[in-house]
Amino acid sequence: MNREEARKRAEELVNQMTVEEKASQLRYDAPAIKRLGIPAYNWWNEGLHGVARAGQATVFPQAIGLGATFDADLIREIADVISTEGRAKYNANAKHDDRGIYKGLTFWSPNVNIFRDPRWGRGHETYGEDPFLTKTLGVSFVKGLQGEGEGLKAAACAKHFAVHSGPEGERHHFDARASRKDMFETYLPAFEGLVKEAHVEAVMGAYNRVNGEASCASETLQGILRGDWEFEGHFVSDCWAIRDIHENHMITSTPVESAALAINTGCDLNCGSTYQVLLKAYEQGLVTEETITESCVRLYTTRFLLGLFDGSEYDAVPYTEVESPEHLALSEKAAAESFVLLKNNGILPLDLDSGAIRTLGIIGPNADSRAALAGNYHGTASRYITLQEGLQDYLGDRVRILTSVGCDLFRDRTEALAQVQDRLAEAVTVAENSDLVVLCVGLDETLEGEEGDTGNSYASGDKESLQLPEVQRQLMEAIAETGKPVILCLAAGSDIDMSYAAEHFDAVMVVWYPGACGGRALAKVLFGESEPGGKLPVTFYNDLADLPDFSDYSMKGRTYRYMDKPAQFPFGYGLSYGDVQVRKVDFAYECTEEEGFRAVAAVQAVNRSERASSDVIQVYIKNLDSDLAIPNPALCGFARVHLGAGERTTITIPLDEASFQVVDADGKRITDGKRFRIYVGTSQPDARSIELTGKKPMAMDVEVSME
Repeated sequence: MNREEARKRAEELVNQMTVEEKASQLRYDAPAIKRLGIPAYNWWNEGLHGVARAGQATVFPQAIGLGATFDADLIREIADVISTEGRAKYNANAKHDDRGIYKGLTFWSPNVNIFRDPRWGRGHETYGEDPFLTKTLGVSFVKGLQGEGEGLKAAACAKHFAVHSGPEGERHHFDARASRKDMFETYLPAFEGLVKEAHVEAVMGAYNRVNGEASCASETLQGILRGDWEFEGHFVSDCWAIRDIHENHMITSTPVESAALAINTGCDLNCGSTYQVLLKAYEQGLVTEETITESCVRLYTTRFLLGLFDGSEYDAVPYTEVESPEHLALSEKAAAESFVLLKNNGILPLDLDSGAIRTLGIIGPNADSRAALAGNYHGTASRYITLQEGLQDYLGDRVRILTSVGCDLFRDRTEALAQVQDRLAEAVTVAENSDLVVLCVGLDETLEGEEGDTGNSYASGDKESLQLPEVQRQLMEAIAETGKPVILCLAAGSDIDMSYAAEHFDAVMVVWYPGACGGRALAKVLFGESEPGGKLPVTFYNDLADLPDFSDYSMKGRTYRYMDKPAQFPFGYGLSYGDVQVRKVDFAYECTEEEGFRAVAAVQAVNRSERASSDVIQVYIKNLDSDLAIPNPALCGFARVHLGAGERTTITIPLDEASFQVVDADGKRITDGKRFRIYVGTSQPDARSIELTGKKPMAMDVEVSME
């Protein structure tokens, strides 16, 4: 069933409802209408990196880790698995008439906000700081989740629209002030891509205001969404965000006024309870029945596209698809591709056959932590393979393993009645008796995440610094003083200061929140059965002093595209075990009335190492003419390449049309200048990346006319 047919069916059904019944359907927990044979439906479901909060499901790496893969095909495959498991669970639950929360087919994912500041606690729900990477991976996720047929396998939701990335503690009353240029250059492109390219079925508004207007009741944002972009799906509020309009933003005075403002502006579905007063707004003449009807029709169009009334080809998806062996294998593959190797003095990959490792020490609060695997908005795995368990399983009885938690995640002791740092001596002893130490530090969802969901109430889920908790820093120093070889594994969802680790340890790897199979993936990577495949989707800064105030939404000085200071570890950086190099680049473009503008880079890459390897070829562009251009070279294309030892290949990378344009002060994307410098390599072309990798991306100057 296509959209036109689904909307016609929706209109026919909605026209049989009373105004009271129509209003009742605009809540996330829509009740049944028995006289019309309509079952209850709960719109609230989550699928950020696996079906979430609904029992057993495959738990993939957290979104920031998926961003680190720079692998659009992988993201699409993962999203397809999520919708398969979502269908399997929906089919089973519906058979038992269980239609509660987290049981539907409308997934409020992906989060395509821009991770503009490393302090933001929810940044690990995103694909990182770059609009092009976020758009590309977000489009792949939506296409994988929704399916390729005329109907919907599941419904995706682009959130949080828009200009939303902290501070968490102020989000219910905060006004994010952003220039038109920053909005259309940075904050909106991913949403536009999901609407225009992926035809995302839903868009969710944010809690905050944007330039004075509540995000869930913004004429400006709705004008862009439904007017300029011609969005045809439904719009949903963030949960209890409409209540904020009168309680915190003070734009209205009563719930009735807030409900009226939201629906009149274009918010169809209320996650929360404010739309319970919609009928009062209708009775007071603040809302027309036609407006209520239109929102209801939009929602029922989605339900018909999902086949909830006429049946769907996906009704036969069996429950046995949930956490199948194939899905678990994909999760493990994704974890390995997400790991970012920041430093390697040659210690990796480890050689088990040499006999040099007879005793392995595994130390740290995240070594045997399930929470460090899961991130937030996660499902429940039937088995979690922690980093420690993965190494234990992999090595078996071939290597003696000693372990110590070393310290608490952030408290000053692990046992309530013990002395301060009660596990530090044990950790040092383990290191002293080991040939090699794997030190597992970092955060989890209790320290960085959504306001109200974390344990760090002092920062409402945001970080106050880039430092690890003090107890972990003390642990790192104590292990370093033993003089033993150390591989540090950082489980976290954001930028953490790794300067000490990079100076004192032999290898440093970011494993993010790698999903339920993360430990198995790590063991295979450390011992060279697979390799770390990730690139940083965010900048690792040297210090917060390099950044503007957290509440400043201007992009000046933020992210790799606008920063004017060197990074500790740059966006796009990540080492591999091989040596993939770019040997030749050919650029071509055409601009015709029939085909529009198309540009490609044909890249010849070679693996100069003696082992098979994969890497990410990255293309960056700099406008050499325009004063309106983004100040630093910006990502405009990428592709993951897999090469055998000594293998050479040529890949064609399409280049984003918008990258040859600039955004003016009014937010209009225009052509301004013809001279561009294109860089192609396995990293950014900045001096710090070249210093860390020892490789300089190829550069070529081209002239492009888009007329």
